[in-house]
Amino acid sequence: MSHASPGAGAPVATHGKTPRKAALASWIGSALEYYDFAVYGTAAALVLNHLFFPEDASPGVAILLSMATVGVAYVVRPLGALVIGPLGDRLGRKFVLMLTLFMIGGATFAVGCLPTYDQAGMLAPALLVLCRVIQGLSASGEQASAISVSLEHSEEHRRAFTTSWTLQGTQFGTLLATAVFIPFTLLLSEEQLFSWGWRVPFWLSAVVVVVAWVIRRRLEEPPAFEQARAELPGERPATPLALMVRYHKAAVARIACAAMVNTVNVVFLVWSLSFATSVVGLDRPTMLWVAVLANAVALVVIPLAAILADRIGRKPVFIAGVVGPAVMMYPYLAAVAAGNWVLIFLFGAILSGCLYSLANGIWPSFYAEMFPTRVRVTGLAMGTQIGFAVSGGLTPIVASAVAGPEGTNWVAVALVVSAACLIAIAAALTARETKALTLAGIDELHTSRTEAAELARLDRPAGSDFSSSASR
Repeated sequence: MSHASPGAGAPVATHGKTPRKAALASWIGSALEYYDFAVYGTAAALVLNHLFFPEDASPGVAILLSMATVGVAYVVRPLGALVIGPLGDRLGRKFVLMLTLFMIGGATFAVGCLPTYDQAGMLAPALLVLCRVIQGLSASGEQASAISVSLEHSEEHRRAFTTSWTLQGTQFGTLLATAVFIPFTLLLSEEQLFSWGWRVPFWLSAVVVVVAWVIRRRLEEPPAFEQARAELPGERPATPLALMVRYHKAAVARIACAAMVNTVNVVFLVWSLSFATSVVGLDRPTMLWVAVLANAVALVVIPLAAILADRIGRKPVFIAGVVGPAVMMYPYLAAVAAGNWVLIFLFGAILSGCLYSLANGIWPSFYAEMFPTRVRVTGLAMGTQIGFAVSGGLTPIVASAVAGPEGTNWVAVALVVSAACLIAIAAALTARETKALTLAGIDELHTSRTEAAELARLDRPAGSDFSSSASR
């Protein structure tokens, strides 16, 4: 692939769109990312709180500490977005996809090799936190690049559907991470699970890394990105980070607030599992099946939600997907507290599989279309990762804290979820609907006259006159 500066007069060589290949590459990467994140969250709720912290800690304190290690990967994600996001806009979406693939896969495999607290003392939780930090840094750029690739390779009238496969991968990875623990908790004794069984799910990430590498290495950069990069002569380019900070701060803030809907997912997958097994005393394997069912339902609902968003718009589908879970969290946690298995499965499938999936399936297109191509990965990474850092990083800790020393106050946890959802709704209402626009139209919509003038000045090769630059 070649790129020519506008002043050089050479044509821009671009590849055609490959929506299916882009969707598959995004799907497999997101599956790996969220397999890694979810397998850690599941392990933290089931075994890590026993293995990596002092035995004399009370159950509530041990859960709080293990939830803190879950959250640390989210807290560092804005830093990763700050570093890796601009690389996606400068060096290419594919470059970031390959870099982050090996970072997050390697960190996850390493968790399975770590010594426990009994074997290494405080070094064990320190190494655990280090692996989580690497996971968080890499995940921050991976998803934004994957979404941008699928959006820019998509047919114009199917952008929500094509980008939804990134979140389909997310759900599949989450489902796989939860399901993979079931045979270990069911077939192994507690001694076997705590001695070696918990390590195997982390080692299995190596398989996904190899598959993802095979698929992603054949992916080409999107034509829209190639064209945008070709317009930068390379002498004095306008950096994506500088442009994002100067002209797109409002979009970043809007996405960060909208991403607070992730609180629903964190409470459902992590805190409620710990609450059910450690406080209420429910059966571990059975509770894992609740998440498996919900994620299986989500695999069907996500593409349907995206098809609907391509027809009626992103905003109404997203808002419906925020309001629904905010209301449904109360009966679900009440069912868990009561130990009513029928209602736990039913409400869990409705809450996470159906309602949350409305927002989860279309936020990739909804958020990504808030930025022009030139800064899409940078802005999307920063906005989502700030929101995920607050929701994913603080929610497990806040939920464990407001639940009280005994961990029984589930109503307070549901109120935390409702508050986060209200923030997400308010942010979504301020967004513009982009369903009917082309990618070029989105670039024009989000590029102010002031930014366009600065781009014309900064992107001009040194020594060229203004007319040469303007002729592009």
